[in-house]
Amino acid sequence: MSTSAPASSQSSVPALTLDPTAQDLLFREARTANTFTSEPVTEEQIRAVYDLIKYGPTAFNLSSLRITLIRTPQARQRLLPHMAEGNRSKTAAAPLVAILATDHEFHEELPKLVPHAPGLKDTYFAERTVREQASLLNGALQAAYFLIGVRAAGLAAGPMTGYDAEGIRKEFLDDDHEPLMVVNIGIPGPDAWFPRQPRLTYDEVVTTA
Repeated sequence: MSTSAPASSQSSVPALTLDPTAQDLLFREARTANTFTSEPVTEEQIRAVYDLIKYGPTAFNLSSLRITLIRTPQARQRLLPHMAEGNRSKTAAAPLVAILATDHEFHEELPKLVPHAPGLKDTYFAERTVREQASLLNGALQAAYFLIGVRAAGLAAGPMTGYDAEGIRKEFLDDDHEPLMVVNIGIPGPDAWFPRQPRLTYDEVVTTA
């Protein structure tokens, strides 16, 4: 009987191939920011973020995420009354705010996004209830990609779900779009971080069947 160690333990390939600095930027050192400097977030930065995160996978490539950027003072004043009181002041002060929503009518884009399956729009996604379920899951997935993309740009994101969803829908969207989160974006300011909260360990989360 061989007594050699399993092949996996002898591998010289690191467990993570991503550079440790990038690991810290995207995950270990990344935090939800609650204050920001006045340095603006440019259109070029947000375009670069989207051009990166658009490649994240979604089911059928359905790509249901829709982003509304709140840049003008007038739009900010329209948004603030719909934010929870605890989120209002930091949303008022953030250099840029993004409303992330999912489009329940995403199927209209499928002929362009899935050209090899031209009938998908009118077969699998013909029913609104099916589209709503798919768009919520995949829109939330893309929203997570967006947060990682913001971090990749060297910015901090402050995602929030404390808001009046119906109010935001009526103010900025329509009945076919459902808000997923509101994200403050910018360079972290003084006292930007709350204390780091605990995380579950690998053994608490992972089982092997």
